[in-house]
Amino acid sequence: MKFWQKICLFSILTFVVIFNIASIMVIERNHNQMLQQEIGNALSENMSIHSSVNGVIPILNLYDSIDYEKTVLTNIATGFVNKNQEQNVYIQITEGSRIVYSNTNFTMPQSRKELIRLTADEIRYILRDIGKRTLLFTSNLAPINGKYYVFTYIKDVTPLYDERMNQYSFFFKVDASAIILYALVMFLISKGLTKPIDRMIRMAKVIAQGRFSERVKLKSRDEIGMLGANFNEMAEVVEEKINELERNNNEKERFIQSITHELKTPLTSIIGYANFLRMTKVGEETLLDGLNVIYSEAKRLEHLSFKLMDLILLRQGHTELRTVNMKNVIREAEASLQIKAADKHLRLITRCVDGDVRMDPDLIKVLIYNLVDNAMKASTEAGTITLQSQAGQGGYTLEVIDHGIGIPEEHLANLFEPFYMVDKARTKSQHGAGLGLSICQSIAELHGARLEVESQLGEGTTVRVRFPLQYKGGGEPE
Repeated sequence: MKFWQKICLFSILTFVVIFNIASIMVIERNHNQMLQQEIGNALSENMSIHSSVNGVIPILNLYDSIDYEKTVLTNIATGFVNKNQEQNVYIQITEGSRIVYSNTNFTMPQSRKELIRLTADEIRYILRDIGKRTLLFTSNLAPINGKYYVFTYIKDVTPLYDERMNQYSFFFKVDASAIILYALVMFLISKGLTKPIDRMIRMAKVIAQGRFSERVKLKSRDEIGMLGANFNEMAEVVEEKINELERNNNEKERFIQSITHELKTPLTSIIGYANFLRMTKVGEETLLDGLNVIYSEAKRLEHLSFKLMDLILLRQGHTELRTVNMKNVIREAEASLQIKAADKHLRLITRCVDGDVRMDPDLIKVLIYNLVDNAMKASTEAGTITLQSQAGQGGYTLEVIDHGIGIPEEHLANLFEPFYMVDKARTKSQHGAGLGLSICQSIAELHGARLEVESQLGEGTTVRVRFPLQYKGGGEPE
């Protein structure tokens, strides 16, 4: 059963139960009030008869005549009947089994339990169904000359019960009309309320088919509107995750293709030269050249394996950070960098300030070494490389600046991908594999830092690493 059908069905059932119970209670309460009013009137009339009889008892006791008693009591009863003849009133006066007066037009019941142990100072009443009529019997005793006369005042209350049945008949007609109308209204309301949900269901199926950019359009501000907004947020998150997975998958494919390609070239050289030396008799010089090629390509594989291992360990994020002064770390790395710069006939300038940064010092040295090494590879002979830092309210910034060949703008977005090379020929000639900047990016992410690259073709490149603020030092750069 659909949700709108449940809403419609359960609301109709609730309406039917509540409406019927309330209506029946009103009808029954109204009937009981009118019946109690009729009972009160009947008891009052019986009391009037009893008072009239009590008024003539002294005279009846004086004459002590059965015929006289019958005549007086008959006159009293006739007067009350004539007075209330339009109200279907009946009176019966009996003494033992003898009927003194009766104007009833129906057969009196043989057993009358209301007369059992009836006393002279009380009036009893009872409702009886006789034929198709409902009659109200009220009875009391009057002692006259040692005899007990039973006065029974009877009133026809059938109209009350007929009125109740008429009310029920009218109620059933109104009830049927109200249920039909309510069912129609609830059908429209439930369909309207669940229409946005149906829209979200259809949209979920669309998204499940791969159209992740689709969104639900809801204008309401109620809970369903909030659900739609949350649904759209969920769809955005799913789309982002799917895009991220696709990017990661593409990166993994490129990574596998690149590493396969990088491994293939040196392995081909090693296998080729090894097979040549194994199958051919060569001179000492040729043998030495072949061994040098094999050694060089093996060292290249070793270098590549070390870089890959560094990249894998960094992406696993297994390291502990502690607060260290960045200036001291740069000073420790500077000595080896100056030697390498001198070997390549380059000039390395350092201008650094104090600043506390949460870091792994060894990884930061790797980051600095890779950035400076890339700058050296991009610089021409006798060029200048600057390693400097700044500290302020925005955090601690480390910069490596070269004035080399620069990087074309179309390559900037892909610089941090593993094995990505702007100039593959130049990179391979310098025994590079395109992993340096990818390792730097992983180190920066591990430290919560942001890596930025600015470059102009033919003018040089600036690589900037922005660390979170933990600066406690300062002063002028040295």
